[in-house]
Amino acid sequence: MDDYGILSIAPPVLTVFVAMYSRNVIVALIVGIVFGSLIITGFNPFYAVLDSIENQVLSEIASGTQVQVILAMLIIGGFVKMLDVSGGARAFARHMTKVVSTRARAQLLAWMTGLGIFFTDSGNSLIVGPLYRSVFREFNLCKEKLAYILDTTSSPISILIPFIGWGAYIMSLIDKSYGEVGLTENAFEVLIKVIPYQFYAFLALTSVPIVIFMGKDFGPMLRAQQDYLSAEAAAVSVPDELHDKEPELADEPPETEDRLITFVLPLFVMLSLVIGLISYHAANDGVTGVHIRSTLAIGYLSASLACAVLMYRFNGVSFNKSLHTFIEGAETMVYVSIVLVLAWSLSSITKDLHTAEYISALISDSVSPKYFPAIVFLLGAGISLSTGSSYGTFAILMAIAVPVGFELDASMYLTIAGVLSGGLLGDHISPISDTTVLASVGADCEHISHVTTQSVYAGVTGSVTFLAFIMAGIYETPLVLFVAIAILIISFSLVMKFFGTDAHAVGTLEQDASATSPVH
Repeated sequence: MDDYGILSIAPPVLTVFVAMYSRNVIVALIVGIVFGSLIITGFNPFYAVLDSIENQVLSEIASGTQVQVILAMLIIGGFVKMLDVSGGARAFARHMTKVVSTRARAQLLAWMTGLGIFFTDSGNSLIVGPLYRSVFREFNLCKEKLAYILDTTSSPISILIPFIGWGAYIMSLIDKSYGEVGLTENAFEVLIKVIPYQFYAFLALTSVPIVIFMGKDFGPMLRAQQDYLSAEAAAVSVPDELHDKEPELADEPPETEDRLITFVLPLFVMLSLVIGLISYHAANDGVTGVHIRSTLAIGYLSASLACAVLMYRFNGVSFNKSLHTFIEGAETMVYVSIVLVLAWSLSSITKDLHTAEYISALISDSVSPKYFPAIVFLLGAGISLSTGSSYGTFAILMAIAVPVGFELDASMYLTIAGVLSGGLLGDHISPISDTTVLASVGADCEHISHVTTQSVYAGVTGSVTFLAFIMAGIYETPLVLFVAIAILIISFSLVMKFFGTDAHAVGTLEQDASATSPVH
């Protein structure tokens, strides 16, 4: 194995800095991939470019698994576009604004809907996001807040469900790692026992209603909300004909009538097929990643067909027009697909450079078994932040943390939970993570703005998670989770007390002051 030393962490670190500086994820990923290839090829520019194209990017595109993911993404994009054009999403949004009378309830409903779409972390943002854009606009809530809710209810809920793709993937990693150290416990049983120690997932999910009920924001999220309210106030004086047309309405046929059934029935078809097929596979040969991806493709294609039939029945939209709409929606996923391919390529680069092994080697000789899971959590967060891949972090770190933890006589359940929690935290604060990109797309939010606004909230949650792993290392009991939730509530209360502000209340006061001030 080649020893690249400290150079092994250079590509992911460089990628993060370029992403933050240029605010362009694709450019950052390309820079990281090329620099990584330069290291691998001995800083030969010609071979580096060749390696980047042939052995990194093209090899990822040629992978059957990656092609399945991209195809599923394109199909989901087509369905989302059809749902928009059908008017069903707008009908749902109007219905929700009648049911939901406050900003808090609007946010809670988005959070609860996200919890319900537990079977796909990527599809979660693309399903829930477009449905609540209009609702959030109605209550003057910024796009960044919607993106935060989408991102925080995607992978954190998916990782807690053992019978979907996430669970199957993690169980395969556990099974392999346990086999290497001679442990024979069933991987499914291990994953079930690990669930109470997945502190970041539980705390992240809990943080959303905590923030909502407090009614305040702080840091970049507060500034984003203030900027949004300022922009809305300025737009009031602009004539209607000068307002930008909403993207989702741009291609809507003028004769389209918004009907709730064009939203409810396609989603019912999709959910019924997805749940039914997953249950079928679970009862027979088990649920694999291929099953998840094929099930999503079948479910969304069937839902798209149902949507096309309803559009023809109620609005007279031809199937040819519906097909064009579907293709337009698939085209919106091209950018996301490019980011995904480049993110996978960078993950492959870090694997070739043995980035995780280098970082792990720095700490493995001087760590107490009680604190090892907490260190693994930090290590996982760092790797996931650098690579932008929680899946990649799980694969890399599980194979290292389990054997090292076994040698240190650390808790295996806590060690595995540390890997999973760390991977999620890094994924939430990484500008090159595919899940942050998808949350941005779902909320129609500028990507870097989403990352910066979410990071401070994830930082509070991550800090409490680190403390939870320290406590659990000393007192290995699931009851630590409830203590951690209490600490999380106290932490957000203190942060909101000293740094938080209700932007809507301030905006209302400023508008009242402006309205009553004398005109000169």
